[in-house]
Amino acid sequence: MHFRSLQLLEDLAEAGGASIRQNQLRPHGTLRLTVSEGYGKAKIIPYLATYLETAPDLAVEVSFTDRLVDLVEEGFDLAIRVGSVAPNGQYITQVIDRARLGIYASPEYLLKQGIPASVTDLAHHKRLVYGLGSTSTVWSLPGEDGQPVTIHGGAHARFDSGDAIRVAALAGLGIALLPSFIIEKDIEHGNLVEILPETAMNEVAIHAIYPSRRHLSIRTRSFIEGLRRSFS
Repeated sequence: MHFRSLQLLEDLAEAGGASIRQNQLRPHGTLRLTVSEGYGKAKIIPYLATYLETAPDLAVEVSFTDRLVDLVEEGFDLAIRVGSVAPNGQYITQVIDRARLGIYASPEYLLKQGIPASVTDLAHHKRLVYGLGSTSTVWSLPGEDGQPVTIHGGAHARFDSGDAIRVAALAGLGIALLPSFIIEKDIEHGNLVEILPETAMNEVAIHAIYPSRRHLSIRTRSFIEGLRRSFS
Protein backbone atom coordinates (compact mmCIF):
# COMPACT_ATOMS: atom_id res chain seq x y z
CA MET A 1 0.00 0.00 0.00
CA HIS A 2 2.84 2.37 0.90
CA PHE A 3 4.55 1.69 -2.45
CA ARG A 4 1.34 2.34 -4.35
CA SER A 5 0.83 5.63 -2.51
CA LEU A 6 4.35 6.75 -3.36
CA GLN A 7 3.86 5.75 -7.00
CA LEU A 8 0.61 7.71 -7.13
CA LEU A 9 2.31 10.80 -5.70
CA GLU A 10 5.13 10.49 -8.23
CA ASP A 11 2.63 10.15 -11.08
CA LEU A 12 0.75 13.23 -9.90
CA ALA A 13 3.98 15.22 -9.57
CA GLU A 14 5.09 14.18 -13.05
CA ALA A 15 1.70 15.10 -14.51
CA GLY A 16 1.83 18.43 -12.71
CA GLY A 17 5.32 19.12 -14.01
CA ALA A 18 4.27 18.25 -17.55
CA SER A 19 1.30 20.56 -17.21
CA ILE A 20 3.53 23.41 -16.02
CA ARG A 21 5.97 22.84 -18.88
CA GLN A 22 3.12 22.77 -21.38
CA ASN A 23 1.70 26.01 -19.99
CA GLN A 24 5.13 27.63 -20.18
CA LEU A 25 5.25 26.81 -23.90
CA ARG A 26 1.93 28.51 -24.56
CA PRO A 27 1.82 32.23 -25.40
CA HIS A 28 0.86 34.04 -22.22
CA GLY A 29 1.11 37.44 -20.59
CA THR A 30 0.76 40.69 -22.56
CA LEU A 31 2.24 41.22 -26.02
CA ARG A 32 2.98 44.91 -26.67
CA LEU A 33 3.04 45.85 -30.35
CA THR A 34 3.77 49.05 -32.24
CA VAL A 35 2.36 48.84 -35.77
CA SER A 36 2.27 51.12 -38.81
CA GLU A 37 -1.23 52.57 -38.76
CA GLY A 38 -2.47 51.66 -42.24
CA TYR A 39 -1.07 48.13 -42.19
CA GLY A 40 -2.24 47.59 -38.63
CA LYS A 41 -5.84 48.47 -39.40
CA ALA A 42 -5.93 46.59 -42.70
CA LYS A 43 -4.05 43.41 -41.78
CA ILE A 44 -3.04 43.11 -38.10
CA ILE A 45 -6.44 43.68 -36.46
CA PRO A 46 -8.16 41.03 -38.64
CA TYR A 47 -5.25 38.67 -37.94
CA LEU A 48 -5.56 39.25 -34.17
CA ALA A 49 -9.19 38.15 -34.27
CA THR A 50 -8.05 34.73 -35.49
CA TYR A 51 -4.74 34.44 -33.65
CA LEU A 52 -6.07 35.22 -30.16
CA GLU A 53 -8.50 32.32 -30.45
CA THR A 54 -5.45 30.04 -30.47
CA ALA A 55 -3.79 31.88 -27.57
CA PRO A 56 -6.45 32.26 -24.87
CA ASP A 57 -3.88 33.15 -22.19
CA LEU A 58 -2.47 36.07 -24.20
CA ALA A 59 -3.51 39.73 -24.09
CA VAL A 60 -2.30 42.40 -26.53
CA GLU A 61 -1.62 46.12 -26.41
CA VAL A 62 -1.28 47.79 -29.82
CA SER A 63 0.09 51.27 -30.55
CA PHE A 64 -0.61 52.59 -34.06
CA THR A 65 2.17 54.87 -35.24
CA ASP A 66 4.56 55.25 -38.17
CA ARG A 67 7.27 56.99 -36.13
CA LEU A 68 10.53 55.35 -35.12
CA VAL A 69 10.23 53.75 -31.70
CA ASP A 70 12.87 52.68 -29.17
CA LEU A 71 11.43 49.25 -28.42
CA VAL A 72 13.46 48.64 -25.27
CA GLU A 73 13.04 52.12 -23.81
CA GLU A 74 9.29 52.17 -24.47
CA GLY A 75 8.70 48.56 -23.46
CA PHE A 76 7.49 47.08 -26.75
CA ASP A 77 8.01 43.43 -27.65
CA LEU A 78 7.69 43.92 -31.38
CA ALA A 79 7.36 46.54 -34.11
CA ILE A 80 5.80 46.04 -37.53
CA ARG A 81 6.86 48.57 -40.16
CA VAL A 82 6.24 49.06 -43.87
CA GLY A 83 9.18 49.74 -46.21
CA SER A 84 12.93 49.68 -45.89
CA VAL A 85 14.47 49.42 -42.43
CA ALA A 86 17.87 50.99 -41.69
CA PRO A 87 20.44 48.45 -40.42
CA ASN A 88 20.71 48.53 -36.64
CA GLY A 89 22.72 46.12 -34.54
CA GLN A 90 20.25 46.48 -31.67
CA TYR A 91 17.40 44.90 -33.62
CA ILE A 92 16.58 41.82 -35.66
CA THR A 93 14.27 42.24 -38.66
CA GLN A 94 12.22 39.63 -40.52
CA VAL A 95 10.12 40.10 -43.65
CA ILE A 96 6.60 38.91 -42.87
CA ASP A 97 4.66 40.24 -45.87
CA ARG A 98 4.93 42.22 -49.10
CA ALA A 99 2.65 44.76 -50.78
CA ARG A 100 2.47 46.37 -54.21
CA LEU A 101 2.89 50.14 -54.47
CA GLY A 102 0.73 52.11 -56.90
CA ILE A 103 -0.40 55.65 -57.73
CA TYR A 104 -3.98 56.56 -56.84
CA ALA A 105 -6.40 59.49 -56.94
CA SER A 106 -10.11 60.08 -56.51
CA PRO A 107 -12.40 60.31 -59.58
CA GLU A 108 -13.28 63.87 -58.47
CA TYR A 109 -9.65 64.96 -58.50
CA LEU A 110 -9.03 63.45 -61.94
CA LEU A 111 -12.18 65.09 -63.30
CA LYS A 112 -10.93 68.52 -62.20
CA GLN A 113 -7.18 68.13 -62.81
CA GLY A 114 -7.04 65.62 -65.65
CA ILE A 115 -5.49 62.16 -65.87
CA PRO A 116 -1.67 61.99 -66.10
CA ALA A 117 -0.66 60.41 -69.41
CA SER A 118 2.88 59.55 -68.32
CA VAL A 119 5.05 59.40 -65.23
CA THR A 120 6.60 62.79 -66.04
CA ASP A 121 3.11 64.37 -65.99
CA LEU A 122 2.98 63.69 -62.25
CA ALA A 123 5.37 66.61 -61.67
CA HIS A 124 2.53 68.95 -62.71
CA HIS A 125 -0.02 67.44 -60.33
CA LYS A 126 -0.76 67.87 -56.63
CA ARG A 127 1.20 65.16 -54.89
CA LEU A 128 0.47 63.85 -51.40
CA VAL A 129 3.78 62.89 -49.83
CA TYR A 130 4.76 60.83 -46.81
CA GLY A 131 7.07 62.52 -44.31
CA LEU A 132 7.40 65.88 -42.58
CA GLY A 133 10.13 68.50 -42.24
CA SER A 134 13.28 67.82 -44.24
CA THR A 135 12.10 64.44 -45.56
CA SER A 136 12.57 64.16 -49.32
CA THR A 137 9.50 64.78 -51.51
CA VAL A 138 11.05 62.98 -54.49
CA TRP A 139 9.26 60.02 -56.09
CA SER A 140 11.34 57.53 -58.08
CA LEU A 141 9.09 55.53 -60.41
CA PRO A 142 9.62 53.14 -63.34
CA GLY A 143 9.30 54.92 -66.69
CA GLU A 144 7.85 53.56 -69.93
CA ASP A 145 11.20 51.97 -70.82
CA GLY A 146 11.57 50.48 -67.36
CA GLN A 147 14.21 52.98 -66.33
CA PRO A 148 13.57 54.98 -63.13
CA VAL A 149 12.08 58.45 -63.52
CA THR A 150 12.54 60.93 -60.69
CA ILE A 151 9.62 63.24 -59.93
CA HIS A 152 10.79 66.46 -58.29
CA GLY A 153 8.84 69.49 -57.21
CA GLY A 154 7.21 70.48 -53.99
CA ALA A 155 4.50 68.37 -52.43
CA HIS A 156 0.99 69.79 -52.28
CA ALA A 157 0.56 68.27 -48.82
CA ARG A 158 2.70 66.17 -46.50
CA PHE A 159 1.64 63.72 -43.81
CA ASP A 160 3.34 61.46 -41.27
CA SER A 161 0.70 58.74 -41.68
CA GLY A 162 -0.05 56.53 -44.66
CA ASP A 163 -3.67 56.29 -43.55
CA ALA A 164 -3.90 60.10 -43.53
CA ILE A 165 -2.59 60.19 -47.12
CA ARG A 166 -5.31 57.73 -48.10
CA VAL A 167 -8.01 59.92 -46.53
CA ALA A 168 -6.55 63.00 -48.25
CA ALA A 169 -6.64 61.21 -51.61
CA LEU A 170 -10.26 60.19 -50.99
CA ALA A 171 -11.08 63.84 -50.30
CA GLY A 172 -9.65 64.86 -53.68
CA LEU A 173 -6.64 66.66 -52.24
CA GLY A 174 -4.19 65.14 -54.70
CA ILE A 175 -2.42 62.07 -56.07
CA ALA A 176 -0.96 59.51 -53.66
CA LEU A 177 1.63 56.74 -53.77
CA LEU A 178 0.18 54.00 -51.57
CA PRO A 179 0.56 50.27 -50.81
CA SER A 180 -2.17 47.96 -52.05
CA PHE A 181 -3.35 46.80 -48.61
CA ILE A 182 -4.48 50.27 -47.61
CA ILE A 183 -6.73 50.99 -50.63
CA GLU A 184 -8.21 47.62 -51.67
CA LYS A 185 -11.75 48.46 -50.54
CA ASP A 186 -11.52 52.00 -51.93
CA ILE A 187 -10.65 50.60 -55.37
CA GLU A 188 -13.40 47.99 -55.11
CA HIS A 189 -16.00 50.68 -54.31
CA GLY A 190 -14.74 53.09 -56.97
CA ASN A 191 -13.64 55.75 -54.49
CA LEU A 192 -10.05 55.68 -55.75
CA VAL A 193 -8.67 55.01 -59.23
CA GLU A 194 -5.23 53.62 -60.05
CA ILE A 195 -3.18 55.83 -62.38
CA LEU A 196 -0.49 54.50 -64.72
CA PRO A 197 -0.74 50.90 -63.46
CA GLU A 198 1.96 49.81 -65.89
CA THR A 199 4.45 51.92 -63.94
CA ALA A 200 3.62 50.45 -60.54
CA MET A 201 6.65 50.13 -58.31
CA ASN A 202 8.11 46.89 -57.09
CA GLU A 203 6.74 45.33 -53.95
CA VAL A 204 7.48 46.93 -50.62
CA ALA A 205 8.44 44.67 -47.71
CA ILE A 206 6.70 44.63 -44.33
CA HIS A 207 9.07 43.86 -41.46
CA ALA A 208 8.75 42.50 -37.95
CA ILE A 209 11.40 44.12 -35.73
CA TYR A 210 12.43 43.05 -32.23
CA PRO A 211 15.40 43.65 -29.88
CA SER A 212 18.39 41.40 -30.58
CA ARG A 213 19.78 41.43 -27.06
CA ARG A 214 16.61 40.18 -25.41
CA HIS A 215 15.61 36.52 -25.25
CA LEU A 216 12.70 36.14 -27.66
CA SER A 217 9.65 35.31 -25.56
CA ILE A 218 7.22 32.54 -26.43
CA ARG A 219 4.50 35.12 -27.08
CA THR A 220 6.65 37.12 -29.51
CA ARG A 221 7.98 34.08 -31.35
CA SER A 222 4.51 32.56 -31.66
CA PHE A 223 3.03 35.80 -32.97
CA ILE A 224 5.75 36.28 -35.62
CA GLU A 225 5.54 32.67 -36.80
CA GLY A 226 1.77 32.97 -37.06
CA LEU A 227 2.07 36.16 -39.11
CA ARG A 228 4.48 34.56 -41.56
CA ARG A 229 2.24 31.52 -42.01
CA SER A 230 -0.85 33.66 -42.45
CA PHE A 231 0.63 36.10 -44.97
CA SER A 232 2.93 33.75 -46.92
